[in-house]
Amino acid sequence: MDNETAMKRLIVDSNEEALNAFGRFDEHLSTIERAFNTRVFTRGNEIVISGRPAEIDAASAVLEQVMRLAKRGPVSAQQVRYIIDASRTGSIDKVQALNNGVIMVTARGKQIKPRTLGQQKYANAIRDNGLVFGIGPAGTGKTYLAVSMAVAAFRNREFSRIVLTRPAVEAGERLGFLPGTLEEKVNPYLRPLYDSLFDVLGVETFEKYMSRGLIEVAPLAYMRGRTLDDSFVILDEAQNTTPEQMKMFLTRMGIGSKAVVTGDITQVDLPKGTDSGLEQVRSVLKDVEGIEFVYLTDQDVVRHELVQKIIQAYERFGDRQDSQGGS
Repeated sequence: MDNETAMKRLIVDSNEEALNAFGRFDEHLSTIERAFNTRVFTRGNEIVISGRPAEIDAASAVLEQVMRLAKRGPVSAQQVRYIIDASRTGSIDKVQALNNGVIMVTARGKQIKPRTLGQQKYANAIRDNGLVFGIGPAGTGKTYLAVSMAVAAFRNREFSRIVLTRPAVEAGERLGFLPGTLEEKVNPYLRPLYDSLFDVLGVETFEKYMSRGLIEVAPLAYMRGRTLDDSFVILDEAQNTTPEQMKMFLTRMGIGSKAVVTGDITQVDLPKGTDSGLEQVRSVLKDVEGIEFVYLTDQDVVRHELVQKIIQAYERFGDRQDSQGGS
């Protein structure tokens, strides 16, 4: 019976919803076709799905979720791929809630919200804990979401300032040979933090907050000896801290502050033989109440679809290397 070809029809409520759901040149329908080995085409205000019954059920569940999202605006190719992945892991019913959790609206009117279940868990952890570690590969929104949560909390007057920092590891001994002032030498290593703030706040608001000291972006070395009260503090690229630097940063937290530490333990740039503070702190603080570790995966990547494939390829390569080394 499962090998017989069947057919199912879904109704689209409006032309606008259809445009939002189908993508350019019906690219989302083609993605769903390939994912479930079905035939998906439109006929008037109907979507027609044909194939084997089990595959039709899976494809229609994804399409129904896509059409729900389409009622609120255009659906991206990344969202469609994520819904397909969620259907395969049995978590498709949880995807709809992602569209309801808006963190804030940017200066350009763009809504910022978690786009994967992993990102939703990360955002909830930041909201509910005094110290959160967001650990995962590139493209999973670790820094961007943390910055957005910081700005939203600042606007709600939960904190009086935002402090963002990261280690300038690559600078090291070469810093003194770079042209310009110390600030000009260090700024390239802080650029990703500036970019996130520009996008969330807009350049004018960012510069106004910076001039008033409401936002501070500085190398990690500048944190030594300070106490950060009533602040939302973000340590980015924490895999490049030494254990001593990590301890120094974590003990800067003052009264009424919240801290988020982000990093990718697969991309450590420290000198060979130097331990990563982020790697060590996972063992040191794993059982401390009020601290949460959130691990994002390649399923949470929200950049170009090739980024997810690249991460998966490197993971497979690493697994092969480990197995060969252990044999």
